[in-house]
Amino acid sequence: MISAQRPDQEGMVDAHLTETRISSAEVFNGHFLHARQDAVRLPDGTRAVREYIVHPGAVMIVAQLDDGQLVLERQFRYPVDAVMPEFPAGKLDPGEVSLGCAQRELREETGYTARFWARAGVLHPAISYSTEFIDIWFARGLTLGERKLDVGEFLDVFTATPAEVLGWCTSGQISDAKTLAGMLWLQNVLSGKWMLDWQEATLA
Repeated sequence: MISAQRPDQEGMVDAHLTETRISSAEVFNGHFLHARQDAVRLPDGTRAVREYIVHPGAVMIVAQLDDGQLVLERQFRYPVDAVMPEFPAGKLDPGEVSLGCAQRELREETGYTARFWARAGVLHPAISYSTEFIDIWFARGLTLGERKLDVGEFLDVFTATPAEVLGWCTSGQISDAKTLAGMLWLQNVLSGKWMLDWQEATLA
């Protein structure tokens, strides 16, 4: 019989699963992504190689208008060669705090500012080959202003009901991992199963 500890058990001891870094080498240094190749010692003492992408981290915003509609974007994503519908998101600048990044990205990409913010949690979209994390933020009390897109950034902003977005997730029209995770959070928040700690925040 296989015996394993559940994630909700306290005092878990993970030494029998943990890998230890022996050495690390940079193999690629790009504009904002870096690739590394590490030699590691496995729990049984043998060695292995781990290759992974170092990412600065990012935020995603589930922004909801007073009428309940959600703010989304459509933009071309080069690696998958497709225009993808998704929640607004963006990477952290050096030294930038998560909430400040969320406020900046929402304003720059959509034109909206928000009076109320709540951090829902964190998402690791590619744990097998990337250090990337995405902080999930909810935003309400929206006011529409002017967008300030980066040079070379092209995207459309649109709104949809939670039911419409959920339908697109179900049908596969939305396959973006962070947006799927955002809808999981939203469903549970709207049902009252998951609670958010809302705060009034001034514009960063």
